[in-house]
Amino acid sequence: MNNFTIASATLVLAMGLAPFAGAKSAELKALIGGSMTDSMKELGPRFERATGHKLTFQFAGTPDLIRQATSGAPFDLGVVPVDVMKDAAARAKFAETTNIAHVGYGVAYRTGAAKPDVSTPEALKAALLNAQSVALYPESAAGAYVMKVFDRLGIGEVMRAKIKPRPPGQIASAVANGDAELAVFLTNLLAAPGVELAGLFPGDLQQDLVFVGAVAADSAQAAAAGAFLAFLKTPEAIAVFKSKGVTPG
Repeated sequence: MNNFTIASATLVLAMGLAPFAGAKSAELKALIGGSMTDSMKELGPRFERATGHKLTFQFAGTPDLIRQATSGAPFDLGVVPVDVMKDAAARAKFAETTNIAHVGYGVAYRTGAAKPDVSTPEALKAALLNAQSVALYPESAAGAYVMKVFDRLGIGEVMRAKIKPRPPGQIASAVANGDAELAVFLTNLLAAPGVELAGLFPGDLQQDLVFVGAVAADSAQAAAAGAFLAFLKTPEAIAVFKSKGVTPG
């Protein structure tokens, strides 16, 4: 997406998206990081109502997003972990990127259980070793980072045996229903009934996962795709992101 497209889309959104009211609607296919599911399921319909465009979301983890972007199947835009863009073949399928949001990492436990201490690297290590099982989504950029943290703490092999793999939307519920003792993942996916946040990754173990947006390099609907990315920077979208535990920008 070039600067002209970004500026034009932003201007349209600043005018309340009115120019789209009488324009031909576009059907957009978007590749979306799975951890952004809750936010996009609310923001997508809002954009559709405002513009008349239609969105189809393909939610996936980083490896699958890379495969989808490079498969040759058409798509119009992506809102994906920045790690997708580290793959040269996938990066070539997108135009200019823009930061959309970011989220940090934390640990959650079942309501009513003893709250684990994760305030220091040493305490986090002890809490993880004491846990019988942990829920996370290994097949993702976030999951890969969690595994690196396990390795940095010197407990990688031990923790691999404790992992209860769950898709992003089921990580917290795995703790709530007793399938896993702890959930270790992005904080926006650790909020659920029956689950409480023990704390964030301490010190330099903390690192935000950045989600970037970009129009597909060969999209036939570049203007509409750019308008959706611009919409994600509006006050309305920012409020939704914050309500879902996601930090805009």
